[in-house]
Amino acid sequence: MKRSIYILALGAFGIITTEFGVIGILPNISREFNVSIDTAGWLLSAFALTVAVSSPFITAFTTKINRKLLLCMVLGVFVLSNLLSSISTSFTMLMVARVLPAFLHPLFWNISMAIAFKQGGAKAVSVVMAGLSLATVLGVPLTTYAADFFNNWQASFYMGSFVSLIAFLGLLFFVPSMPASKDKTSQNQLYVLKSPQLWVNLISTILTLAAMFSSYTYLAAYLEKITRMNGAEISVMLLLFGGMGILGNWLMGIALNRNLLVTVRLFFVSLIAVQILAYYFGGIFVAMVLILSLWGMIHTGGFLVPNIRTTQAVPHSALEFVNSLLTSCYNIGISLGALVGGLIIAKYGIHQIVWISIALLGVTLAISFITFPKKIEIESEAEEKEEITISSAVCE
Repeated sequence: MKRSIYILALGAFGIITTEFGVIGILPNISREFNVSIDTAGWLLSAFALTVAVSSPFITAFTTKINRKLLLCMVLGVFVLSNLLSSISTSFTMLMVARVLPAFLHPLFWNISMAIAFKQGGAKAVSVVMAGLSLATVLGVPLTTYAADFFNNWQASFYMGSFVSLIAFLGLLFFVPSMPASKDKTSQNQLYVLKSPQLWVNLISTILTLAAMFSSYTYLAAYLEKITRMNGAEISVMLLLFGGMGILGNWLMGIALNRNLLVTVRLFFVSLIAVQILAYYFGGIFVAMVLILSLWGMIHTGGFLVPNIRTTQAVPHSALEFVNSLLTSCYNIGISLGALVGGLIIAKYGIHQIVWISIALLGVTLAISFITFPKKIEIESEAEEKEEITISSAVCE
């Protein structure tokens, strides 16, 4: 496989670490800038909301620009934004430094996924997606550990900047020029919007991510306040959470490939159960270690479940368009989850945070029973078979 694919995967790791890495240091930032934990949560929700708004439009505005130039520009902006975050002297300055790169975030995904598919098909796509998976499960504990090791919250942003810089240099020196393609078929992809099942799946995606991040965004604060863990212990717990997430991601891929709907529903039930356990046994150190192991293993599946369920019935010709919609829905859900989680904390306290997640998961579980018998019309039988094969390969 071409080395450019692995460089793209490293870039994916860098930008997702930048997005989610702030989760582990929210308590530090709250104390540093004298803001409430729910206000600090806006560093994640504002980033995600910006991505959600820009995703459907940013690629359309840059169709005539060389793709390598765009990718380098995106990673360059992420390097600078992390450095700006590290020297922020006010919460407002930190918020601005976080929001600016978010406008370009979906541009990296749209381009890198298209390049990966052209160069290596489903196998290459899965490599780039591995960068996302590793970032979501390892980026947070690594940035949290950096802040604790150096006793400095800025270290988290230095780490994010360093990873993005390595990916930037890799793109600059080892990836050939990639002129923009003149063949754009996005106007022909709008027909998929006629599918009621697509809309149900997109709504379910928003609610799933909102459920996950209404509690996960404030996990470090929960461990600090309820389980009474210190910074080093929280870093280890987040690393455990992420490590189990890698295992969970692999198991979820196998399960989704075997029985999609049963796996989807089992995911919702399992995540509800583990958060109930966290509520009742969160104050017991040893019990919480075991609970976090299960939580991490289940949580990561939430990134695969909406994607596979939504794309498995979508024609190959419309995948790029549907993926852009999913990017928006993922980030709307993340933003919504961080927002409502912060509101619950402000009104009822950190211990009650899991109940909003449980409620959202319950609604999404109910929605999973809404199915429509007719799939989106596919242009040819051969294309349908190819799409199923691609979805399965990426899943695995």
